[in-house]
Amino acid sequence: MTDTSTTDTATAGTPTLRITGRVLVGPDDVRGEVWVVGGRVTFTAPTGAAAREVRTVTGWVIPGLVDAHCHVGLVSTGATDTRTAEEQILADRGTGALLLRDAGSPSDTRWIDERADLPRLIRAGRHIARPKRYLRGYAAEVEPDELTAQVAEQARRGDGWVKLVGDWIDRATGDLAPCWPADAARAAIDTAHALGARVTAHCFAESSLADLAHAGIDCVEHATGLTDVTVGLFAQREIAIVPTLVNIATFEEIAAGAEAKFPTYARHMRDLHARRYDTVATAFEAGIPIYVGTDAGGSLPHGLVADEVAELVAAGMPPQAALGAACWDARRWLGRPGLAEGESADLVVYPADPRLDVRVLRAPELIVLRGEVY
Repeated sequence: MTDTSTTDTATAGTPTLRITGRVLVGPDDVRGEVWVVGGRVTFTAPTGAAAREVRTVTGWVIPGLVDAHCHVGLVSTGATDTRTAEEQILADRGTGALLLRDAGSPSDTRWIDERADLPRLIRAGRHIARPKRYLRGYAAEVEPDELTAQVAEQARRGDGWVKLVGDWIDRATGDLAPCWPADAARAAIDTAHALGARVTAHCFAESSLADLAHAGIDCVEHATGLTDVTVGLFAQREIAIVPTLVNIATFEEIAAGAEAKFPTYARHMRDLHARRYDTVATAFEAGIPIYVGTDAGGSLPHGLVADEVAELVAAGMPPQAALGAACWDARRWLGRPGLAEGESADLVVYPADPRLDVRVLRAPELIVLRGEVY
């Protein structure tokens, strides 16, 4: 990236930013330059005062990246303090992830919305789980007859999403098992939709997927248990998945820790891990929408979005499709704009074309959020 500046000392305020080179408005919509004026995107050269102080840089420009599954304000023990949550979201900003979908957090993170220097956050409220069927301190825990009411509460708490724990280990059987009867899941999902919220679910195993699909689920996180039958069902109903492969990499460690007490569960987790790439490749070939999510927070650090894109490529997705899963496609899915005339300037600049080699994403040269350069 080259950087040249022209300055009019009589002009105060943030300089206009001109970025030349290749501006990837979409994977096939490439422009020669873009301007950032007053914090907003324009493809028309400014005049007057905005043209007197200009910083010019050159590189490959894309809309700010998306982490569609992370947890801000969550650590391994549950809710955390504001300082730690701030460190988490700043780590995301440092990698160019400027739009985050928080897939469940017990912390109140509304203060983030008041901070112009922090990425935009779309919340799914708090995880909803069965009692003693999820990680301690993470979820609102309810029985099936309370699920619909809790979904309504979390729909009001979130920003258009609700997160269910669809399966977890059942200690009585020693393996992963569904958390919700099909009728309870359907009633809860119908309630969320009536309130204008979409529903996603944590699912590792095979057994909950068909019921959730028939119940009208909008998305499944992890989705390691997809089979030929459920792949077809998901594709037909356009149910999205967020594979979180950087998290699935921890399955061997989980299995090792559980093996002595729950050997069946440990074998199951190892099997899901072993076929994770094949699962994603099959889903992609079937046309299932796939988006990038890291599962950062809890036990994983934030700032892993480039690693997850690389994992999708390792699983067989073409680099441009994997990039879209963290960029244009993900923004459209979440209902947020990209590089469009008059929209907020949230963008990242790289030294080379990320459509050809996603490893470029690990080293952004310029990050612009709401028109400010970081």
